[in-house]
Amino acid sequence: MRAVVIGVLGALVLGLSVALWLMWADLRHLRDGRAAGVEAMAAAKAVAPDLLSYNYRTIEQDLARAGEHTTGQLTKHYKDLAATLVSTAKAQKTVQTTAVAGAAVERADPDRVEVLLFVNTGTVKELPGEAAPQQQITQNRARFVMIKEDGRWLVEDLSTLLGTA
Repeated sequence: MRAVVIGVLGALVLGLSVALWLMWADLRHLRDGRAAGVEAMAAAKAVAPDLLSYNYRTIEQDLARAGEHTTGQLTKHYKDLAATLVSTAKAQKTVQTTAVAGAAVERADPDRVEVLLFVNTGTVKELPGEAAPQQQITQNRARFVMIKEDGRWLVEDLSTLLGTA
């Protein structure tokens, strides 16, 4: 009888030890995710204007600068965008400025964070034959998937209400 009680108590202690270790590991993962969320959100807010703004006078440099904050397929997308957007932006003399109005972390893991950004976008176009420039201000949402590479938070994916970039 005594051996059974000792065996049950031993199993209980072992089970509790495993449960405590698992809870500690999960808590550590949550803390690391929370810290990553804070860092990635700050990075997303800082780079959003570079990724979502351009001026027809400097569009090539603007797209190159935006590409410095990206990784993976999004980097390729910004290079490909130069082939189509540059001529249109120059023909319409388009200037687009973006300011971040707010941000929130949707999901955070230590090396991957999804950030929802609320942005105000101003667009000015000087269309040929128009007496006055067209001006438009819009409020949008963008989701940045941030990946930590070499100690830097980079944008791996960007999507808006209109679809994926």
